Amino acid sequence: MALPIPLTFLIDLLTLFGIFAIISMSLNLEFGYTGIPNFGKMLAVAGGAFFVGAVPGRVIAYLFNIPAELDFIKNNLEVVSSLNQVLTSEPVISTCYLLASLVGAAFAGAVLGYVASYPGIRLRGDYLAMTLLAMAEVLKIIGDNWEPFIGGSLGVRIPDPFRWVGGEHRPLYVALTILGVTAVIFVYLELISRSPLGRTLRAVRDDELSARVYGKDVNRLRMKTLVVGCAIAAIGGALYSFLTASVSARDFNRVTHTFWPWVMVIVGGASNNLGALVGAGMFVTLRKLVTFYKSYFETIVPFDVIWLEYMLLGLALILVLLYRSEGLIPEKPTKTLKRNYIVNKVLSRIKTKEGT
Repeated sequence: MALPIPLTFLIDLLTLFGIFAIISMSLNLEFGYTGIPNFGKMLAVAGGAFFVGAVPGRVIAYLFNIPAELDFIKNNLEVVSSLNQVLTSEPVISTCYLLASLVGAAFAGAVLGYVASYPGIRLRGDYLAMTLLAMAEVLKIIGDNWEPFIGGSLGVRIPDPFRWVGGEHRPLYVALTILGVTAVIFVYLELISRSPLGRTLRAVRDDELSARVYGKDVNRLRMKTLVVGCAIAAIGGALYSFLTASVSARDFNRVTHTFWPWVMVIVGGASNNLGALVGAGMFVTLRKLVTFYKSYFETIVPFDVIWLEYMLLGLALILVLLYRSEGLIPEKPTKTLKRNYIVNKVLSRIKTKEGT
């Protein structure tokens, strides 16, 4: 039985929201909290997807004794079809496959972040942004042209870890999984932002020289931030691949996976994880409404409807920058007093009142 159209619309909306929220929160960690202008966000997102397309399918094909003469790329449809038949009746194995793939994608993203951190240590500002952007384009070119990696320009199908759910309920389970991962990442980043480490990252962002004077290893902090941010973004790329059950280098581009996350962070409010969620929610909702009601807009606008979302999002960005440059949810100051100091202060006031 097919799901009702409003429910299908809502599930698709929440699914895309979760993926873009993960990517925008990772960018918010890098730019909002640490001040790293990562215009190569596609590097980590595509890296996580490419890992899912290249490694886990080959591993489980070996574990389930798929004939060695069947190459994962050249005989992709046959191999994946055989693996999906196994996963259909094995929910435990499917779940383990999904979790292991996400962990592997995060590790691959962390490696890419570590490689990208070397120019991140030496370069600043526009030079760093251009270098990271170039690294992302190099990875995409490799994925698009090296056929043994992820099938070249044609891409590759991957085993579906949600195969056991059933066709009509699969979108719901995918959405719940993505939202669950999004919630875990949000809590993790909130804990970081409210910790002494989060205050140190803000200090590096606001005045790097002062942070160095106080003995902070700025280069190491920037490196760790890129590693963690890229690992989180890679999870978003991996989840997108499991959503479509395929990987292709042409699914990733500068606009969708670099520019739009920047718009989300700026509109929602930099250095604010909740702001990143709000920006992602506005972005995804607007795109889905334009796509869903395309036939209605065609009779109103005098141009191709495909450009309407770009115009509306660009207009929203301009209005936010003009009238609310700090974003819809501005950054809130973090209290730096130690807990023991606050407790002692409260106790001293209580004793003073009792004495009087």
